[in-house]
Amino acid sequence: MRPTERFSSRADNYARFRPGYPPAAIALLEARCGLRPGAAVADIGSGTGILTALLLARGARVLAIEPNDAMRAAAESALGSEPCFVSIKATAEATTLAAASVDLLVAAQAFHWFDVPRARAEALRVARPGAAAALLWNERPARADAFLEDYEQLLLHHAADYARIRASRASEAGMRAFLGGTMECASFANEQRLDFAGLEGRLMSSSYAPEPGHPQHAPLLAGLRALFERHAHQGHIVFPYQTLVYFGSLRP
Repeated sequence: MRPTERFSSRADNYARFRPGYPPAAIALLEARCGLRPGAAVADIGSGTGILTALLLARGARVLAIEPNDAMRAAAESALGSEPCFVSIKATAEATTLAAASVDLLVAAQAFHWFDVPRARAEALRVARPGAAAALLWNERPARADAFLEDYEQLLLHHAADYARIRASRASEAGMRAFLGGTMECASFANEQRLDFAGLEGRLMSSSYAPEPGHPQHAPLLAGLRALFERHAHQGHIVFPYQTLVYFGSLRP
């Protein structure tokens, strides 16, 4: 399956159950990366619009670049009434944007799908002088708690693609190459509080989770239910994240 098609059947779960980004991370984009009212921001691999919505709330004009039809339709349904939202079917390597038209480029949970040299060439083409770029990730904390350790083992046992996709996540070297060598990184605490339906939806939003009809789908959900019952407190679990923001000027 091509990367641009991996989430076609998962757009609803992605929109409903993926975590957002903490206010401090968005404040960093304002303080260091040129996010401001009226700024033209290209959200590359914008998906269902989770980050896009936060940028719009800061007054930016957001050019949401998303090649997947289902993901883009979900964003259009949620954000189509926003006057500063522009939805574009395109890729990081060929955005269709005008040259020197963008003040800030961002990518949230999407950079690992980019062809880095081609995406950087396109970023340099569309960026205005002084433009910055930022790559955002919601990652699991370096020190996993008991819930995350059990969750990891569940995925390794039932999701054959999990280890391969985790290993293919973007390296710091790749991000530094895209950003142009001046990369900085900031980290922020983040979390979701989920009931079982939320935890199931969060899992099924992942491209590596076996879907209905796959022989591992039912065993995976049975294991998830057992995990939830072991770790839930008052009907919820806390799913912790470390939000990482890699950022820098595209032209040092």
